[in-house]
Amino acid sequence: MNIAIINGPNLNLLGTRKPGIYGSQTFEQYYDSLQNLFPGITFSYYQSNVEGELINELQRVGFSVDGIVINPGGYTHTSVALGDAVAAITAPVIEVHISNVHAREDFRKVSHVSAKCRGTISGLGLKGYELAVKWFEGNKKVAG
Repeated sequence: MNIAIINGPNLNLLGTRKPGIYGSQTFEQYYDSLQNLFPGITFSYYQSNVEGELINELQRVGFSVDGIVINPGGYTHTSVALGDAVAAITAPVIEVHISNVHAREDFRKVSHVSAKCRGTISGLGLKGYELAVKWFEGNKKVAG
């Protein structure tokens, strides 16, 4: 099984940016532990602060992987184009947010991506990525 993880803006700052909200672990540290937790899965990881690059990556992997875990970051609330890219690909997508976006500022309650995804996991910290991968594992027919 091949799963792509795509992270949006500012997620490269995990571990230093607002650790009270996002934790003190870098994503690279977490990614290593995620790979160890699922040795039978081949992961790819991509992060960009640029909307168009995220769309390009979705289009690049979105017809060949078994699933995509995406954290669009702030683009969740602003990017119709990112939502359109998720809708245009064949790979199923699970949207993950580290914080509970519904318990934060009002503008974070709007997502242009969620409706295009198989599901959304929000507010469970980095554990949300693991739960998304477990969903793909348990739904191989849907994912593949």
